[in-house]
Amino acid sequence: MLAAGSGGDGSTARRCFEYVRDNICHSYDCRMNPVTLKASDVLAHRTGYCYAKSHLLAALLRANGVPAGLCYQRLFLEEFDAYCLHGLNAIYLPETGWYRVDARGNKEGVEAGFSPPEERLAYRADKRGEMTLPGIWAEPLKAVIDVLSKFDNYLDVRKNLPDIEPGMIPTP
Repeated sequence: MLAAGSGGDGSTARRCFEYVRDNICHSYDCRMNPVTLKASDVLAHRTGYCYAKSHLLAALLRANGVPAGLCYQRLFLEEFDAYCLHGLNAIYLPETGWYRVDARGNKEGVEAGFSPPEERLAYRADKRGEMTLPGIWAEPLKAVIDVLSKFDNYLDVRKNLPDIEPGMIPTP
């Protein structure tokens, strides 16, 4: 359905990205349960944290023949005076190569878009200690799976967002 009449990988990728960004609520922004992990659950419940939304986007892209993977940023969350991971995607576009997108969902102060080759991510990892993790993963990081599997309330996830110390980043 998302690829029908799209005219190629770039158009299909844009449709999939915009569908997830605009039609799946970010669990914390929308104050929604259940906590989702699997792409099928995100689609069924129409909610997910950034990690789960990236799982759905990767699944939709792959189902439509567009190579896709998972990426992460390590960001500082002032609310908790702590770092946490943020989930996003990489998409392979023949005319661009690997291109990162962030289907987290837009809100005031957050404006992510699809405009290859320019990346328009929701957040810039430019504060001290923040970083975009190198690599593209085929599967979610264990830290992400653990948190989304352990908690069944969006507030509990928010209080326990996953993180990885910079020296402990696994190889994709």
